[in-house]
Amino acid sequence: MRDTEPAMKSSIAESSPPQPRWTHVALPVAEVERSVDWYTAFTPLVPVAVFEDDTGRTAWLSNEGQVTDPFVLVLVTFHDDRGTRHPLLAPFAHIGIEMPQRQHVDDIAEQARQAGCLRMEPADIPYPVGYVCMITDPDGNTLEFSHGQQVYTQIRHTKARPTQERWGTPAPFTSSAKAS
Repeated sequence: MRDTEPAMKSSIAESSPPQPRWTHVALPVAEVERSVDWYTAFTPLVPVAVFEDDTGRTAWLSNEGQVTDPFVLVLVTFHDDRGTRHPLLAPFAHIGIEMPQRQHVDDIAEQARQAGCLRMEPADIPYPVGYVCMITDPDGNTLEFSHGQQVYTQIRHTKARPTQERWGTPAPFTSSAKAS
């Protein structure tokens, strides 16, 4: 993995989102390299950036080619915590990955079973969950692989309709912080 910080710094002003966006989920990990290897073996995620400074090492992973609506999984090893597991997404909290075919869930389950990280065997769960299995990463975080959950389809379908029709009248954003 290579450090991508210099290229990133030069383009910050020209690449800021036009409005607030949900862009990432960050997880502390015991060993960044081990976690990147695990995530690239078990998920469709690929490394898109790597950073290192005096406090630690960070890797960003995303779906390959996901540039229109960027979203990354940030994996961070702080030097002082290197080697220490910090499972945050357990027992139910999880990262969800929707698979295009039911067989893909079975394939991941078999791969995880052989690697000793299968948390929940594939099962049909009533709507809106679908056919799912759960596995754990090297730090004990849970990932859910699903088919038929339709998060991808539902959200893409709502994109074609006007905002009020999709979500109702939005509530005004207010901050609980008081100006001083």
